[in-house]
Parts: sequence; C-alpha cells; structure tokens
Amino acid sequence: MAKKEQSVPAVVNSVDSVEALEAKMQAMREAQKVFATFSQEQVDKIFYEAASAANKLRIPLAKMAVKETGMGVVEDKVIKNNYAAEYIYNAYKDTKTCGVVEEDKAFGIKKLAEPIGLVAAVIPTTNPTSTAIFKCLICLKTRNAIIISPHPRAKNCTIEAAKVILEAAVKAGAPEGIIGWIDVPSLDMTNLVMKEADIILATGGPGMVRAAYSSGKPALGVGAGNTPVIIDDTADVKMAVSSIIHSKTFDNGMICASEQSVTVLASIYDEVKKEFEYRGCYFLQPNEIEKVRKTILINGSLNAKIVGQSAYTIAKLAGVDVPKDTKIIIGEVESVDIREEFAHEKLSPVLAMYKAETFDEALAKAERLVADGGYGHTASLYINVNEHEKILKHAEAMKTCRILTNTPSSHGGIGDLYNFKLVPSLTLGCGSWGGNSVSENVGVKHLLNIKTVAERRENMLWFRAPEKVYFKKGCMPVALNELKEVLGKKRAFIVTDSFLYMNGYTKPITDKLDELGIVYQCFSNVQPDPTLANAQEGAKAMTAFQPDVIIALGGGSAMDAGKIMWVMYEHPEVDFQDMAMRFIDIRKRVYTFPKMGEKAYFVAIPTSSGTGSEVTPFAVITDQETGVKYPLADYQLLPNMAIVDTDNMMSQPKGLTSASGVDVLTHALEAYASVMATDYTDGLALKAMKNVFEYLPTCYNDGSNVEARSKMADASCLAGMAFANAFLGVCHSMAHKLGAFHHLPHGIANALLISLVVEFNAEECPRKMGTFSQYQYPHTRARYAECARFVGIQADNDEDAVKKLIEKIEDLKAAVGVKKSIAEYGVDEKYFLDTLDNMVEQAFDDQCTGANPRYPLMSEIKEMYLRAYYGK
Repeated sequence: MAKKEQSVPAVVNSVDSVEALEAKMQAMREAQKVFATFSQEQVDKIFYEAASAANKLRIPLAKMAVKETGMGVVEDKVIKNNYAAEYIYNAYKDTKTCGVVEEDKAFGIKKLAEPIGLVAAVIPTTNPTSTAIFKCLICLKTRNAIIISPHPRAKNCTIEAAKVILEAAVKAGAPEGIIGWIDVPSLDMTNLVMKEADIILATGGPGMVRAAYSSGKPALGVGAGNTPVIIDDTADVKMAVSSIIHSKTFDNGMICASEQSVTVLASIYDEVKKEFEYRGCYFLQPNEIEKVRKTILINGSLNAKIVGQSAYTIAKLAGVDVPKDTKIIIGEVESVDIREEFAHEKLSPVLAMYKAETFDEALAKAERLVADGGYGHTASLYINVNEHEKILKHAEAMKTCRILTNTPSSHGGIGDLYNFKLVPSLTLGCGSWGGNSVSENVGVKHLLNIKTVAERRENMLWFRAPEKVYFKKGCMPVALNELKEVLGKKRAFIVTDSFLYMNGYTKPITDKLDELGIVYQCFSNVQPDPTLANAQEGAKAMTAFQPDVIIALGGGSAMDAGKIMWVMYEHPEVDFQDMAMRFIDIRKRVYTFPKMGEKAYFVAIPTSSGTGSEVTPFAVITDQETGVKYPLADYQLLPNMAIVDTDNMMSQPKGLTSASGVDVLTHALEAYASVMATDYTDGLALKAMKNVFEYLPTCYNDGSNVEARSKMADASCLAGMAFANAFLGVCHSMAHKLGAFHHLPHGIANALLISLVVEFNAEECPRKMGTFSQYQYPHTRARYAECARFVGIQADNDEDAVKKLIEKIEDLKAAVGVKKSIAEYGVDEKYFLDTLDNMVEQAFDDQCTGANPRYPLMSEIKEMYLRAYYGK
C-alpha cells in the first residue's frame, strides 16, 4: 500500500488588523516571559521536535512555495527545507543557550545567556518556507518569541511553515503562541511589527532591509548579493564549470549568494566556454544579448518576472529561442559598469561572462562588480589550491564577508555544506560594506544577550631578583671567580665614572680579571646623570669590543648607564622612546623589551648605599635634548649578578652618604605602602628602613665604621629588592622631576618630599585610591603605623604612630644634614614657580605614580611641591 503524503495543517488565529496584531504581540511577550524560564533540557526537546516536524513536511511545504510564488524548483526547495531543519538542528543541538553558557573559575568569569524577547522576522518570497523554518528554529533554541511578516506573494506557504513548527513546539512543551504571524501582510503591518519588536531578522530586498535598520530597533539584515566568480588559468575547468552550473541552477538561482558573473582568464576562456556549452548552457548571440538586457531590468530595477524562473522561460520572455532544457543563459559582455544589465544581481539562471588577460585584470573586474551591488556579500574563486599568493590577493581585494574557493557559491555561502566551519544560515550578514550590523552568517549567538559576571580576581604576583647576589665585606674577588670558573667568560667591559676610575676603584676588578685571564676594556665617561648620548657613546665602544660580560661599577648612574648600554649593545635596533613608554601594568605594556643576556652577562657592583640598582629592573636616563628624566622599567634590565661588597663603599663622602641613605629609606617606605606590596617585599622593606634609622647617622658621622657601612649596604640592597617587585610611588615621581628641572641630587629630592608624601598617603579617606586588584581599600595609615612600630616607635594608635614616624624621619634628615626646604638649596623662587606646572604634569605621568596607594590629583602634587619649596 502506498504511503499517504503528509499534509500541512490549516491556518488558525487570524491576525489581519493593527489591533489584532498589537494584541497578538502582547500575548506573545507574555508567552516569551514564561519561555525565558525554561531549562536547557526543556529548550533542547522543543528544538528537536520542531526541527523534526519541519523536516517531515519538507516536500509539501516546497510544493506550496512553488505553487504560490510561481518561482523556483520544487525539488530544490525540498533541499532548502531539509537543510533549514537538519543542518540548523545539527549545528546548534549541543549549543548552550540557557543560563551559564561559559565559566572560567580560575579567572572568575561567568557568562549567562538571556533571550532578547520578541523577534520580528521579515521573510522573502524567494525562500519563503526554508527561511521561516530557519528563523523559527533559532528563536526557539534561544527562548525568543518570533512574529513573522511574510511576503504578500508567499504568505500562505510561509505561515504554514511557521504553523508546523509552532504545533510541534507547543506539543513538546513550549508556551502557546510563542510563534506568530501576520495573516494579511502589508507595509503598515510590517512596519508596526518592526517598531514593536525587540530585534529584527530582515531578509528581503534592499528597501525592506533599509526599513528594518531605520525602524529604531536592533536589526540583523542582509545586503544585496552580486557574487563575482573568477576562474584562474590554474583551475580545474571541469570542476569549476560544473560547480557554477550546480549553484546557478539551484532553485533557479534564487539564493542571494549565487553567482551573477564569471570572469575567465584569456588563456582558458575558450576551454571554459566549450565546457559550459557541453553541459547545457546557452551563449547568447549579440542581438540576443540586447533582448535579454531589456528583460533583466525594467526601469532600472530587477524584473520580478524573471526571478526564480527557468532559463527557457526567461529566454522566451525576451523573445530568444533556446533549447527547453537549457540550464543557464550566458551573456558575453565587456562592461562591469552598473549601466550594464548583466552586471546586476539577477536571482535567476542568467549569467554574465567576462574575459581577462591577467589575474589582476580579473580582480579589478570582480572588485567593480562587488562595488556595483554586492558589497559585503560573497565572492568566489576557482584556482589551484597551491596558488597561495593569488588566493590571498583575491581575499584581500574582495570587500565581501564570504570568500569561497572552488565552491558552488549558493551552497557554499549558506555554510556547512562545502566547508564545515562556515556556520549554516539562511541569513547572510554583509557587514558595514553591505549596510549590515553583522559580517557573518547569522545564528543563535545573534539572538542572545550575554551577561558577563566578573568576580574580583587578583593578579598573579612574583618575586624577582638577580640569579646571584653576593654580599659581605671582601666578597667581590670571590664572586668574580665565577666569571671564569663557572661561566667561562673571556671578554669583560667595565662601565664606571671618571672619579672611580681615576681613584683606583676599578683596580681590584682589573687585577682579578688579569688573574683570571679575562681580557677587559674600561669605559669611564659615565656622567652623574647619564644621558642617552652618554649611553650611546658607551654602547658604541662596547660594540667595538664585543664583550661577553659587562661589569657596572659605581652608584646608580653607572649601573643605570650600564643597563642602557647593555640593551643598545645587544639590540641596536631598539627605540629609546619605546623603552620609556609609560605603562599601567608591566605585564600588559604596549612595548615588549627585547630578550637580554644573549650576548653578555651583566654584573652590577655598587659603590654607594642608595639606589639598589644592582638588584632592580630599573634605569633612569636623561634625554639630553629636553632634560627630561625617564625611569625605564623591565625585568629584562635586571642584572644577572649583584656584588655588594662594603669595601667599595667605605670612602663615600658625607653628602653622598646622606643623600643615598635617605633614598634607601624612601625606597623602603614606598615599597611598603605600594599597592603592589606583598609579604615577600614587606620583610625586606621593614628591615631596610630599620637599618637606615639605626646606622645612617653613624655612617654619616663616622664613615670608617665597618658595621654601619655594611648595614647600610644591606639596607640599600634589601630595599632595592623590595621596590624591584612592589615598585615605588609619588615621592619618586616628584623627585625625578625636581632633580631634572632643578639639578638637585636624587636622594636630596626624595628627602625633601618623603615626609609630605607619608602625610599625604596616610589620609584614611583620600579623594582617590590606587588601582590594583590586590589593593582593596585605603589602609596606608595602618601600613605606616606598622613601619613605625617595627623601627621602635611607641604609640597609642595608628594616627599617633604615623605622626611620630614623620617626626623620626625629620629627625633623621636633620641628623644627616638634609636642609628643610627646596629654597634652602638655592633654587630660585621665580624659576621654581615658572617650572612648577610642567613638573606637576610630568610627575603625575611618571612611571612610579601608578603604584602609589593614594592616586594623586595634579593639584595635590602641586600643593606638595609648594610646601616642600617653602618648608611647610
């Protein structure tokens, strides 16, 4: 017994007036609110049943579409319906669209999917049932309601497709009325739907898409297609021609991605033409071309009578005799101008064919064809897959969102048939080129609102120091043994200043290098505030010598200059301005420092107890053109070895002892208060500041005291390791600029400002706090109180402890000869005030400011500068 063909159920629930439509949409919104509470399991069951129902009725729906519209091929519409149900289901059956759809517990990110609400769907006459199936299914999968506005010439078959899916969805548990439609479509009704919906899925002519985008609601539209095809002279001609015919005849060419023109390289043109003819295509004669031209367009617009008709029917309309089984009518034309009718989108088995002498000429023609009506849609290329340069050149030239290679474009453009990573869809976004909001095939993700729940997370932290740090009086010769015995170094370049060189500080090093048989050269022209030009001079000498170890001997200036020379020696291509670029988080900086240590090992030997540069990733360099000091920061600048030998520090003059000693205290206080401070840096900072308070006055008054010198050397190195990892604060930002503008020693500049900064940071309710994930709330007063108690201060409360800490700092400064104000150092008042605003802005933008616990306003920096100048 023959199986009875399934029939389509009849239409009910008529919506044929504005009032009825408004009531319907309100009821649909209520249904959608219920649907929005469904679980993923419930939604997936509904999605499956709806897709199955549509698939089962693919044949009767295809018949209805052809009968009602008079366009297309039943058998091909069956495939479209099948595709819209099967491929869409398969693509999204496992996609999460409810609740938590993505979660990363480690990073504290959770993404929740929510439906948009009511979707307005405009359905075209060209694909009335398949597009309705597609849009209904993706709405069900995303828990949205959908109200359909069918094309007047396809309203019955479109509504029936929606009705099939609705009945199956409701039977599977979906709310009644989750899918709706307009029974008597009109422009006013469609505009009302678009105006009242939450989002629009618009598929149709350019006018309809423009109306969707001008409705005031978010819209997902499709631009016009005018797919140009290029057949390169390396292509498989048989495959190319067969693929084009397969695509162009599919449903009589009504898919918007179908080929509209083919440009063939001259060397294979005749072969391609012969293949088209062999496979049933008809090439128009010159007089016939003109007849078809007049049939393609009527008054500048596509003739609706040819859309989706067979080649034979179209030829007959044009008064041209062709065989009844002709697959495609091909017009050999030359112009790609918009005035050429064959250059337009034709939505029928009519094809333009062009000849090109070169691949570049073919590209130029394709570009123009896209520009004349296909921006953003689809382009196609047939070529040998090994022609990578041509393929890339084609892709770069085409302003289309789908670029298909060796693929029938109708089938290829809709996705998942000839490339399984191209998302299946019957709504093909064309991006901004086509006036669309999306540049990809539309799918379920476009019908979801994604809520991102971001939990507070703290950055991974670290503690970084040189791989080897040697310390204790007399350790330098022993440490230097490693250069030969362990590291096998042969050529050493010593960077120092003229004072140290002339006074024999380099001799213990060179004597040891002689003993080890290591050849060396000494550069002793480092300036007190090394400039970029100074570093370039040293780097030039270094490059000529080609060392495998660099030894920087001196205070901060020599070590900073040595670090910069090291970079220029290993990477002469670096740009100083890039290295000096400001960053918020060193892990996310724009500029990436080059990898260091590939040519030379870096050894830092301090001769003063201050900068801690021997264990830090920092270097301060001055731009000789502007006088601006730039603090550079990157862990690539961290020395490989530090040698802290008190023997090198015993003869520091009182002024240097004083300035560098207070600099150590500032390093420790700022590292402890920093928003990036950790338990690993706190202990170092506390011990460093305790050593300073206990031993700096002795060093200042009795420079020959070995214990005091050793303790200050330790303090400098400990504080250096603390701020190398916790960074500094606004005191150093301000000191950098005060030194640059008014030539005060760096340590003195810090000394003049540190008490003011402690008072500033200790405010319990500051205007602004620093930004760093580890820094939860202002607590610097308590932090300073911890410092106070660690250095032996007795206090009743934190406020009292901070007050006494500031007094202790001031007492220390007085004990080591630091004056009370900037003015006392001979800085001219007028010049200071004239430069103040520049200093303020540069200090605010200094690299150190970001780690300060209280984020300073420029007005607050200015106030501190003024107080420091007048000693208030």
